[in-house]
Amino acid sequence: MWFLPCCVKPSTSEDRFDPQTSHVIQVSPHEADIQRAKLISLANYEAEQFDLAIQEISRQEEEEERRRTRELENDAQIANALQDEERERLIIKKTALEYEEDEQLAKILEESLKENSRSKQFEDEQVNKDRELAERLNMSESPPQSDEYNSISRRAPSNVVEQLSKVLEESSKDKGKGKQFEDEQVKKDRELAERLNMLESPPRLVENNNISTRASFDEDEQRIILESLKGKGQITQSKEEVEEDGKLLEVNPPPSMCGGCSSAVDHGRSVNVSGVLWHPNCLICDACNKLIAIHEVESHVSNSRGKYHKSCYERYCCVCKEKKMRKFNEHQFWKERYCPAHEADGTPKCFSCERLESRGTNHVMLGDGRWLCLECMNSALMDSDECQPLHFDMREFFEGLHMKIDKEFPFLLVEKQALNKAEKKEKIDNEYEIVTRGICLSEEQIVTSVSKMPKEVLNNRLIGMARESQRVVRKCEVTAILILYGLPRLLTGYILAHEMMHAYLRLSGHRKLNKVLEEGICQVLGHMWLESQTYASVDASAEAASSSASSSSLTPQANASKKGEWSDFEKKLVGFCKNQIETDESPVYGVGFKKVNEMMKNSNIQDTLKEILRRS
Repeated sequence: MWFLPCCVKPSTSEDRFDPQTSHVIQVSPHEADIQRAKLISLANYEAEQFDLAIQEISRQEEEEERRRTRELENDAQIANALQDEERERLIIKKTALEYEEDEQLAKILEESLKENSRSKQFEDEQVNKDRELAERLNMSESPPQSDEYNSISRRAPSNVVEQLSKVLEESSKDKGKGKQFEDEQVKKDRELAERLNMLESPPRLVENNNISTRASFDEDEQRIILESLKGKGQITQSKEEVEEDGKLLEVNPPPSMCGGCSSAVDHGRSVNVSGVLWHPNCLICDACNKLIAIHEVESHVSNSRGKYHKSCYERYCCVCKEKKMRKFNEHQFWKERYCPAHEADGTPKCFSCERLESRGTNHVMLGDGRWLCLECMNSALMDSDECQPLHFDMREFFEGLHMKIDKEFPFLLVEKQALNKAEKKEKIDNEYEIVTRGICLSEEQIVTSVSKMPKEVLNNRLIGMARESQRVVRKCEVTAILILYGLPRLLTGYILAHEMMHAYLRLSGHRKLNKVLEEGICQVLGHMWLESQTYASVDASAEAASSSASSSSLTPQANASKKGEWSDFEKKLVGFCKNQIETDESPVYGVGFKKVNEMMKNSNIQDTLKEILRRS
């Protein structure tokens, strides 16, 4: 048996993957370098782009800064131009006023010379009459007599005496008239001299002292000039003159009337409550119906509902007259306390003054569902014709502020439904859900207004109202102003002033103003009008009191109504309307009023309007 040798020869062939492996090993570092270079290049590119972006932003900021600088320079140039224009206008106005004053002075001097001429002529006539009288007397002493008149010589002297006495009587009458005329002139001159001593020298006369081309006036001419200027309102009375005039008016002062029973009251036996005199027995607490003692007057509480002991007021409900309230709400302005339940139990609330109806009194419901208290009803404007005098007064008010509105457009009183319909057609965005009481229209539309006021009240509702539909056409940027009917004149006037300011802005071409500032300046105008009415109420009361003292043919109430005297409630209503504006916290009307009112502290209405235009 034999065996085949088995031996294995080691292989001498190479692995076929070795070259590729080595190639990969060699290539990988190279590609890694390339990738690394690409990343570095990309990073550099991004850094360059970032630098370029920064440079671009810097360039834009520099351009923006240059643009702002140019705008500021332009604004400064415009402001300087406006100031120069205003300065030139003032100079022209001052020159015109000086020229007008010169004409007035010349006219006054001419009148004075005429008066002196008339006085001189009167004196000459008196001298001529005296001379004629003297000639008659000389003739009567030695009259020519002939023989044929000897038979009637006894009769002649008696006739001469009668004629002489008649002539002397006429002469004495003429002299008496002349003496009276001279006495009146002397009296007037004396009064004028006394007033001149109390007056400061007018600015115009001081200026005239520095003008060498004008001849100086003597004392009589200056007296006449000053008196004429005072008569025309160009020189006001001094404080001493006003006090003196007041003393003359108080020689026979009108009797004071009791605030409770409206009868005459003695100053020595009366109680003064907020400037009104009361009989001690008439000052009664409206809660407990007991007298308010004199030592309790200082601490008592008065509001539009009545007068109360302080202790009674603390727990007294003005609505249901509950005397022992545990919790209460209080109106911020009227200071009337009431049970919290009355806010939601259906108690009528006046749409105008916001007071709740008190038990025993009746609010009136208007045709559109709004309630109105009787006090507000007394001065309410109920139809479009009734409100036109207020429209004319408002235009004069704006003209007095140098914001004259020349364009004509209707002012209509409407119901709530008609006002809401017009607001929708006007596309006004009421995003803050403010109660709309007036609107300034710019578009043509059909408006239903109140043409005839309601005449009767049935079950606390006004009935008999007439409506009229009309199309308001676009003759200018304002087609009409609509305001709710049935509001008191004061509240209607405030809303009208607000809407008239909108009209003025639109007619002046200012439509794209900042909404907050636009509503703010409109609120400021309404507030300014109410301020003017505050002073008007004082003047009306003083005028009515003076008239009632001087007239006996009319009762004090009739005189007051003819002179426009305001009721106590209307005087308080002015304060309520102003308080509504001042305490409004709404984001547009309230904030706008506060911003514009702050701007008005150091400037007038015209400068404030320019600032609003600049900010818009």
